Amino acid sequence: MATDEMSLARLESGLDALEHSEARPPTRAQRAWLATWPKLAAVGLVLLFWQVVVWSGWKPKYVLPGPAPVFSRLRKDLVNGDLLDATAVTLRRAFVDFAIALVIGTVLGVAVARSRVLRSAIGSMLSGLQTMPSIAWFPFAILLFQLSERAILFVVVLGAAPSIANGIVAGIDHTPPILLRAGRVLGARGFASLRHVVLPAALPSFVSGLKQGWAFAWRSLMAGELLVVIGHVQSLGTRLDFARQNADAEGLLSTMVVILAIGIVVDALVFGKLELIVRRRYGLVDAASGA
Repeated sequence: MATDEMSLARLESGLDALEHSEARPPTRAQRAWLATWPKLAAVGLVLLFWQVVVWSGWKPKYVLPGPAPVFSRLRKDLVNGDLLDATAVTLRRAFVDFAIALVIGTVLGVAVARSRVLRSAIGSMLSGLQTMPSIAWFPFAILLFQLSERAILFVVVLGAAPSIANGIVAGIDHTPPILLRAGRVLGARGFASLRHVVLPAALPSFVSGLKQGWAFAWRSLMAGELLVVIGHVQSLGTRLDFARQNADAEGLLSTMVVILAIGIVVDALVFGKLELIVRRRYGLVDAASGA
């Protein structure tokens, strides 16, 4: 009997020690470093590969300059302010056009998901529009709106809205029936069911559609700025085209670095944070690790 009591006491003390030895959740600085160092390592590897290709002599340096002269040119253009002005123009177009695509895509997606007639009429068309290259729309857009902001807006919306709509349609289609039945039991019908049951359940797919829609919008915008030069307004796309025409490899690559950096920052700070919020809402994030 005494032996059993001693074994039980040792077991309890072991469990207590195990509870107290649980790892403490990482600090905010530690989480930031854990999220940052893989990206920094990837950037370092890309720069190293770039420099090795330059050293190999595959192309002359006036065609393919190394990272050092490109980043020197980037710093110079930032100090002059020309690159900042062009970036501001492009970002304004991107966010305004994407916001319009977001409204259109969301309304269209909810309508298609809730109406059998609309789904039968244009459901497949949404997928077709999503797969259609955005560059194919520009001749038609220029014919309709000439070389104007509306031509770019037209193509960006056509590129982004179908992805957003398909995302919300997929999310609504995969809403568990048990949630709908529970909502009806609690009195949620019609718009109340859509607002409090269907749309929250569709949120993960909707966020994925937003991310994909942004990717389509960003690519469509870059294609538009390469083709549609509006007056004397300088943007990132027009800088790319001017650098190509003048055989300015350093200017071209420095602008491409900015375009890539914007894509990475938007993905990390906007859609990455949004996905993390959704995962936390659905209990898919470890509270201790924060990931």
